[in-house]
Amino acid sequence: MSEKQKFQEIEQITLDRPERTRIFTISNQKGGVGKTSTAVNLAAALASKGMNVLVIDNDPQGNASTALNVEHGTDIQSTYDVLIDDLPLADIIKPCPDVENLLLAPANIDLAGAEIELVSMVARENRLKGALADYAAYREREGLPRLDYVFIDCPPSLGLLTINAFCAAQEVLIPIQCEYYALEGLSQLLKNIQMIQKHLNSELHISTIMLTMYDGRTNLASQVADEVRQHFPKEVLKTLIPRSVRISEAPSYQQTVISYDPTSSGSLAYFNAAIEIAQRG
Repeated sequence: MSEKQKFQEIEQITLDRPERTRIFTISNQKGGVGKTSTAVNLAAALASKGMNVLVIDNDPQGNASTALNVEHGTDIQSTYDVLIDDLPLADIIKPCPDVENLLLAPANIDLAGAEIELVSMVARENRLKGALADYAAYREREGLPRLDYVFIDCPPSLGLLTINAFCAAQEVLIPIQCEYYALEGLSQLLKNIQMIQKHLNSELHISTIMLTMYDGRTNLASQVADEVRQHFPKEVLKTLIPRSVRISEAPSYQQTVISYDPTSSGSLAYFNAAIEIAQRG
């Protein structure tokens, strides 16, 4: 079956809205595993299937904001202002110009200072959670439809920005690169999640593990995928995200791969992953 035919099949699939807003933190303290690509492409795939989706860029690098083509210079109000100055999320959220139903709370380099500034603040771990709850109430007051999915893109660290994301979410999505050091550092992430569950957010759980940058030509990729599946049989998605030039190229055009090349192998993989996540409920 050609890529175009696979895309046409995907277009026919309809998704049910979740019973309540599903909030995902996309986290892995290892850099370069595809956290931002996962956040923006899953969000774009679900939005293009008619879901109401919000991406919160919680990373000072602002890569999710770049990929969704939303301005995020230091003169733009961002997630920094929400976390530090209690600015309502509604004041910073912008629509993604390329994808209908997709909203973004942008981030910029100011957020790098938030880690230090949050240390001395009251309820420092729950500031993003409070902002999201206020935004949900705002949408209800304004007669706007409820959000179906929220994806929080985190920096590659386990500091206060990531802890805020863990406290705001119910689900953790961990992208794991199909390479030699894939599981290294994962035990520390799991310990941190357990600590959050115990002390700050009992609802939090690892619902999804996504294998990224899969190269089917190498034995190593298959071995890593098998090893991750042995450790996490229920959480790992069947869909593998391939190593793809199109996924890498898309952000340089300020687009997701979903809008940049919808029939590419990378786009089809993210569509299938999004459908799998939605159908798992």
